[in-house]
Amino acid sequence: MTNEHYLRVCALRTLMTANGWDAVVLRGSDPHSSEYLAPRYQTVTWLSGFTGEAGDIVVTMDHAGLWTDSRYFIQAVRQLDGTGIELHKTRLPESVDIPHWLAEQGCRRVACDSLCENAASMEEIREVCGSVTDGFKLTAVPDLIDAIWEDRPAIPAGAVITLDETTTGITREEKLHWIRRFLVERDADYILVSALDEVAWMLNVRGSDIDYNPVVFSYLLIGQDSAQWFVKKDCDESDVRQDGTADEDTLDSYAAVEQDGVSVEAYDNIGSELERLASDNVICYDPASLNGHLAEIVAGGQALASPIALKKAVKTQAEIDGMREAYLEDGLAVEKFLYWLECTLKERSVSEWEAAQRLGALRAEIPGYKGDSFETISAFGEGGALPHYITPKDGSTLIGRGGLYLCDSGGQYLFGTTDITRTVPTGEVSRLEKEDYTLVLKGMIDLSMAVFPYGTAGCQIDALAREPLWKAGRNFGHGTGHGIGFFLCVHEGPQSIRQNFLSQPMLPGMITSNEPGLYREGKWGVRHENVILCREAYTNEFGRWLCFETLTCCHFDTSALLPELLSCEELEWLNTYNEKVYRNFAPAIEDEDFLAWLRSKTMPIDG
Repeated sequence: MTNEHYLRVCALRTLMTANGWDAVVLRGSDPHSSEYLAPRYQTVTWLSGFTGEAGDIVVTMDHAGLWTDSRYFIQAVRQLDGTGIELHKTRLPESVDIPHWLAEQGCRRVACDSLCENAASMEEIREVCGSVTDGFKLTAVPDLIDAIWEDRPAIPAGAVITLDETTTGITREEKLHWIRRFLVERDADYILVSALDEVAWMLNVRGSDIDYNPVVFSYLLIGQDSAQWFVKKDCDESDVRQDGTADEDTLDSYAAVEQDGVSVEAYDNIGSELERLASDNVICYDPASLNGHLAEIVAGGQALASPIALKKAVKTQAEIDGMREAYLEDGLAVEKFLYWLECTLKERSVSEWEAAQRLGALRAEIPGYKGDSFETISAFGEGGALPHYITPKDGSTLIGRGGLYLCDSGGQYLFGTTDITRTVPTGEVSRLEKEDYTLVLKGMIDLSMAVFPYGTAGCQIDALAREPLWKAGRNFGHGTGHGIGFFLCVHEGPQSIRQNFLSQPMLPGMITSNEPGLYREGKWGVRHENVILCREAYTNEFGRWLCFETLTCCHFDTSALLPELLSCEELEWLNTYNEKVYRNFAPAIEDEDFLAWLRSKTMPIDG
């Protein structure tokens, strides 16, 4: 039987022939450069079958390739089998990116979906290919894939809610006043906000248009005397509302926003409004998030990095307080889950899928829970060797009594967003598994204890989490830490802790993950993840110093440790942390067996 994805690639080549295109570029993105995608924009998955969160496709008449990074190499090889699409590995010294690959192939007529290709990447293709190929032309086609994707899902239009000042710490009026001062400083008339989490943050609204991400498909256009929120969708209300109260919630949210001077407009009207304004006004936009279609309209404006990303990343005190609460509530749910898992495995088998569902059910008991912050990675043994393992609903692996089980999960709450990974032994483990387990934890602890001068970027402290692994000749391919939103996207910038050079300093108020790992293909994976808050440490004659406060509250299992590999300072940190976990949760635990279990898991260990 012919692979359905192979047939879709053939259909795309027929479209290419009809239009005279040498190549088509399809990005794994949407009109707002989102990381997680609504069904309508899961073009890469529809065409190739690849389900990873980072992947782009190029199709020529004699080649089809998927570009993705080391998190998905194993997964991609499996999912692309039979499609005729080849894997192109990114973020390696020998990697060739899409623009340079197109140039090497001599492609002269390239087409892209300009709604899902941001302005910056379109310009890069033009510059790289145009410099080596005479007569090069990039054709921008909005919704290019519509021509061959039958029954393509509609633009999402879910329910909308608003957050009050006590939750966010700052009103939307104050945010609008701040961004208008920014416009004055830039001598600009408008700013177009296109990233969905930035729109949600500016307006103190949250939505349900993308799974796991409480955002609203919309644009925000702010001027000195006006603000327009392009959000209303042209679709049947009964098809898009999730429950009986959603219509009322959404209308109330629209009304609240309008009371603060923001007009509510139709989503599809953004293009015509920009065309009306662009010739006589200077419009600021972020080429890294604005799609190429709209960027062509505002090309005469100011292209710059959005100031909202950094403002959003430095949390208010109200947001920090909410996140502290979220990690306490969430941590207790994870402790209940780990207790359930250990007890249940003594009686019967548990599948990876059942474990993930159990954890989700425990989170759902927390008041203010609004869903998971990403799809739970529930992986035993060799599944854990895939950093972004997709736990199958049907036929998922049984968690054995012996080996390592990795669970990476998180929750969305009205008062914060969580992300936590725990790797636990389910019985006897080998000496090598213990080494891997200990070295990864050692790196996580070292980063947790970091003290560094003000102005230090995340890339400058990334090695703290890797050094224990490097000394043992081991490493991991993903970043060590990403920013985390407040009841928003679980991944946010502009800060990150990774080897890639990014100059953004870590600042007090930033909340970032701390998640080194180690993966042995076909065997097991280890990842330990806490979430850390950057805060002031002290100031002395050598300058201003920063440190991290750990927000995550859930014990680390010490039964798989090799204590002799930890320094005295690392052992002290671990023992203090586990003791704090016990003291935080003990008063709330009524089940004596559960309490005794937690006490046993948090007892101090010696080196």
